[in-house]
Amino acid sequence: MANKNSSPKITWDYGTAYELFISLHVLNESEYFGIRPSYAAGVRSRIPAPERKLLEEVFPIIGLPLKWLTTLPAPKDAISALWALKQIPPAERMIKLYRVDEVQEKAEHQKFADILLRVANKRKWKAEDAEFFLNYFQKRNNKLKVDAIENILTWWSKPEEFGEAYLSAMQAYYQAFFEEEEKRVAPVLQAGLENAKSLSAKLSFDDLFLELSQGVQMTDEFQASKFVIAPAFWITPLIFFERLDKDTMLLMFGARPADMSVIPGETVPDSLVRSLKALADPTRLKILFLSFKRIFNTL
Repeated sequence: MANKNSSPKITWDYGTAYELFISLHVLNESEYFGIRPSYAAGVRSRIPAPERKLLEEVFPIIGLPLKWLTTLPAPKDAISALWALKQIPPAERMIKLYRVDEVQEKAEHQKFADILLRVANKRKWKAEDAEFFLNYFQKRNNKLKVDAIENILTWWSKPEEFGEAYLSAMQAYYQAFFEEEEKRVAPVLQAGLENAKSLSAKLSFDDLFLELSQGVQMTDEFQASKFVIAPAFWITPLIFFERLDKDTMLLMFGARPADMSVIPGETVPDSLVRSLKALADPTRLKILFLSFKRIFNTL
């Protein structure tokens, strides 16, 4: 963990490979991210039925392979990510993609990984495995049902089939939607990265973090001596963060401009743009935060 008085070392990252997975995650969790459900369903309907079913079943549970994505070499675009995924033997593909064969820092995460490795090796799962995973995931999603957990464990018990099916599904998503979408988001991500670099030359790290995260405070959970910072489009105005190791944190910040819609071809109403810009102003956010803090302290 970094000394709170020192500035972390920043490594800048860029790649539409991140967005290949992030956009699919958002489309599968459209309500959470404020995307019109009918639009998200329409995009998913372009994917052939077998591949769409797999993605809808497993993606909301297994989430994003952010650690794996950070390891990809340049140009780190969608095609190179799919190519890298294809180079992994099918039976090892999901294990390597989600890094479950690596030592985990937290005991609960280690148990999570150990169960998946055993299920993949033994080609079967136990009732207590489903119970553990249900409890594990319901901390984040209390709507999750045991059937969904049993389904994902069944997939993990067939590692070769799962690896092939997952790659096929991601390729289908790329062909159905992301191949064109990549052309739209790439220049926005590049502009967001350059803007972040420019800000880093003027601001302290805490102020840079506040600016890029659009108001998130630099609390203890974000403390690290090294940061990998990369722009994202589909999660704007939210952030994604993940600890890569004990010293390094990944921060993905929303880089989509306030006057640009996440949905291709749509325009954002001027009144909404003005409201979003006002809310994104760091000074207003600090005042709002301090006001709420004072109110809370008087209760």
